[in-house]
Amino acid sequence: MQGKIYTPPPPPQLSDSNRRIIDSNGPSNRVYQVWKGSNRFFLGGRLIFGPDFRSLLFTVFLIITPVILFGAFVSPRLVTEFPHFVGSLPVAISAIFTLYIIILLFLTSGRDPGIIPRNPHPPELEDEGDASSLSTDWAGNPSGAPSLPPTKDVIVNGIVVKVKYCHTCMLYRPPRCSHCSICNNCVDRFDHHCPWVGQCIGKRNYRFFFMFVSSTAMLCLYVFAFCWVNIRKIMEIYRCNLWKALLKSPVSGILILYTFITAWFVCGLTAFHLYLICTNQTTYENFRYRYDGKMNPYNRGWVQNVREIFFSKIPSSRNNFRAKVKEESSSSFITSMGRVMSPEMPKRSFDIEMGGKRQAVAAEEFEDIQSQIGSVAALERCGTQPRHTSWVQKGNWEITPDLHALSADFGMEHGLSDRQKIHGGH
Repeated sequence: MQGKIYTPPPPPQLSDSNRRIIDSNGPSNRVYQVWKGSNRFFLGGRLIFGPDFRSLLFTVFLIITPVILFGAFVSPRLVTEFPHFVGSLPVAISAIFTLYIIILLFLTSGRDPGIIPRNPHPPELEDEGDASSLSTDWAGNPSGAPSLPPTKDVIVNGIVVKVKYCHTCMLYRPPRCSHCSICNNCVDRFDHHCPWVGQCIGKRNYRFFFMFVSSTAMLCLYVFAFCWVNIRKIMEIYRCNLWKALLKSPVSGILILYTFITAWFVCGLTAFHLYLICTNQTTYENFRYRYDGKMNPYNRGWVQNVREIFFSKIPSSRNNFRAKVKEESSSSFITSMGRVMSPEMPKRSFDIEMGGKRQAVAAEEFEDIQSQIGSVAALERCGTQPRHTSWVQKGNWEITPDLHALSADFGMEHGLSDRQKIHGGH
């Protein structure tokens, strides 16, 4: 009887979670791909926008549309009325000025406004100074467990300033730093989150923001003025009154009304920020603290304040969004001492499944988890398990339900129970 040719069984199908674990040693991600904020990145992390970046398109539309109408319907009459090349100047200047404003807009909205990098874990008390430097507002934790005070006192130009602890970024915010709830980042010298540019306004883009607002105000006044010039020319040529001139050039009337309304907004905003610059305040500080009635620790005189905004070097970004980072595997969440480094381990590293799909997990991951459970079991038998606290970096030696589930899937429960029986007999 002729035997059948043996064909090996097909390899087991890998689940998505297993594939993520095995591929964790493959190509690394970049910082912008694993960013925890709400920002949107383009061009491989070279451009960073806020989550409401689509409003940027609406702002561009509001700027370009009146300039196009001005060039198409108003400027042709100016070209014919003024001699030689003088008539072409209003069109050329408006086009160049508009391009300049669009560049300022993208410099404001497409760059890091001054984001403070997050800490991977809360700072320790000994790293943040002695108890005498802590705020007196903190009464301590009633349970006796170590925790961080909500505020801390720092001295700025001889004046005591309270800085707050950010639970999201796990750091004490530097002076003038605030957490933006829209972008979900702590921003240095936070001014406000501007919906018109779709980005936070902070230390690294405030200069471009003010230049954008003030330039837009000048463009509005420019178009407004030349539309009136056009109306006056029509009245002289046809010897008619204002209303008939507006009927002959309705686009001029529409642009006069549009730029008049817009100029009130952007000119008022420009004047307000000029006041903030001269007094060295941010919009957030002006509305929250009202330095008019008390000493402003950042005010160094209007000359130095203006110099700080316009003539100082813009600091480099604290974040390298294009830097490569290793994708965290299961072993990266549990150190060699058994510390749980992230509470999101069940979500990010493992997807507990039924059946035999766990056989495809790499042997290296299997041995690492097995050694961790073995060390935990030994500690439990010796009665030397340290007390679990709320500090992440202080360690957690408990066998969590996640590890029990993993050991069941990997077939390690049997091995663990055998060890316990052997040690129990001694």
